[in-house]
Amino acid sequence: MPLIAEVSYPQSDIDLLVKWMIGSFSSEEQASQDTNYFNIELEMVQIWENRADGSWIYVEQAVAEYKDQPYRQRVYQLKKEREGEIESVVYTIPYPLRFAGDYKKNMPLSGLTPDSLVLREGCKVVLYRVDEGYFEGSTVDNNCNSNLNGARYATSEVVIKEDRLISWDRGFDENDKQVWGAEKGGYIFMKRKEELN
Repeated sequence: MPLIAEVSYPQSDIDLLVKWMIGSFSSEEQASQDTNYFNIELEMVQIWENRADGSWIYVEQAVAEYKDQPYRQRVYQLKKEREGEIESVVYTIPYPLRFAGDYKKNMPLSGLTPDSLVLREGCKVVLYRVDEGYFEGSTVDNNCNSNLNGARYATSEVVIKEDRLISWDRGFDENDKQVWGAEKGGYIFMKRKEELN
């Protein structure tokens, strides 16, 4: 019976989502057209592929000019909790810079295990497959705590397509006033053309 569950329709959604998420992305095109956005590079690779508790992805984000100094390193665990929903659970890495550039290795984060990670409580993103064209989702309510620039909580809104990932992360203070993040809309990360298939 477990084998049947693994090849069911929702599991194929996760497989497709992972396929679209892994790769090299850049916001260079958006940044060249709008100075409100920076040229950011985003690297995502699948890790720990033999685990049975979901699909795991290592994420590294850096300003293009400082690619070797990422400002965000995360691990996402993708799993289905309900029919039609995929949860992207977010973890931080203790002392993350020791793994900067690990996305280039054959076995990134091989020195880590999930119990080494720190769960970002309330920060999971719940994703839905809207149609054959894309996935979209967001954090739930205002449960993702943040203290960056005086924020009380953060929100994330995500759209994932075959050739791009749109990510809008924002922080809000106790009066629900935005204190960090893009103001006009999400960052548009285009997948490197050579990685589209």
